[in-house]
Amino acid sequence: MRQSKYFLKTSKTISAEDVSVNARLLEQGGFVQKVMAGVYDFLPLGLRVLSKIENIVREEMDKIGSEMFMPVLHPKENWEKTGRWSGLDVLFKVKSQHGYEYALGPTHEEIVTPAAQSVINSYKDLPLAVYQIQTKFRDEPRAKSGLLRGREFRMKDLYSFHATAEDLEDYYNNIAMPAYESVYNRLGLDALLTEASGGTFSKYSHEYQVEIENGEDTIYICEKCRKLAKNKEIFEEGAECTNCGKTTWRETKASEAGNIFKLQDKYSKAFNLQYTAQDGSKKPVLMGCYGIGTTRAMGIIVEKFHDDKGIIWPEAVAPFKAHLLALKGAEAAADKIYQSLLDNKVEVLYDDRDQSAGAKFADSDLFGIPYRVLVSAKTALQESVEIKKRNSAESELIKINELKKLFTI
Repeated sequence: MRQSKYFLKTSKTISAEDVSVNARLLEQGGFVQKVMAGVYDFLPLGLRVLSKIENIVREEMDKIGSEMFMPVLHPKENWEKTGRWSGLDVLFKVKSQHGYEYALGPTHEEIVTPAAQSVINSYKDLPLAVYQIQTKFRDEPRAKSGLLRGREFRMKDLYSFHATAEDLEDYYNNIAMPAYESVYNRLGLDALLTEASGGTFSKYSHEYQVEIENGEDTIYICEKCRKLAKNKEIFEEGAECTNCGKTTWRETKASEAGNIFKLQDKYSKAFNLQYTAQDGSKKPVLMGCYGIGTTRAMGIIVEKFHDDKGIIWPEAVAPFKAHLLALKGAEAAADKIYQSLLDNKVEVLYDDRDQSAGAKFADSDLFGIPYRVLVSAKTALQESVEIKKRNSAESELIKINELKKLFTI
């Protein structure tokens, strides 16, 4: 993609309301554009990142469930059945010109549960799992943390259906948890399994928390095993780690990258979702819910991976693999390299603009693309390019014909 033709402009200014790192860098870098508090346009550069995050999530969820797509607009009566029409304070409510009332979905239990009635009849139909990646709406009272807390955002929510508590427990621990670990490993995030309140459903639910300097949550990490943490809301001094049994904890700030919890029969009872057991009796289906905020994950990655010059994207989610910079006098050589990279299926953003070297370097650092490929008149004479990794201070000269090997083509 030629940068001169791309829908992209960097900026040095940002709204005084946006104090978070992710808001500042994503807006300045032209990844997103703020429409209003908690609502963003995802510009082409940002959409590439979000799509890569969602593709990773989709690939891992496809291993444990089937994908579907549910509506944003929900009938009021579904939310009345569960008591959440009046009981959920962040619910957006919409009244049509015809007098009907609707909810804008903040989550989809009220839709997926009745949908399952046409699929689940017998114990032979269970277990079953379905997921979607969808836009959600929540009327958050405060939306000042960029992508970390939005009023409109993207989320993957998966729902599992089970005949027994044992089967729900097995899916939760041995299928969902490993899938989540794979997602976060691929995103480059060291997400800690964190115990949180289970509310009316169970003793614990679980969050996946990423330790960051400006995190909105306080968690306590087990210093012994470093595999489990507790949310501040349920933490008691002297509590034992449920993983290793030790009582040594470290307090830190973190941001929630996902959560999972057992819904039990709360929603199946509300919608009379039952299955016929082996003995012929009717029993309520047990459910689990598993969420990952994909736009939120994008914000967390920026909070975790940046320096004073800009973003440092993990390669798996970077908008492009390489950022090709042409300095004055090297345009013809850079054009040939650009075409060669495209021919070899390398994702490349080509800065072909008539700008100073300093402006191009500054934008490249801000974008955070893993490899900067610099072509100058001097390197062109040597049939070389200067390669610099975004997370390294060092650069090196390599021959143009070795670029293929570098990008593992």
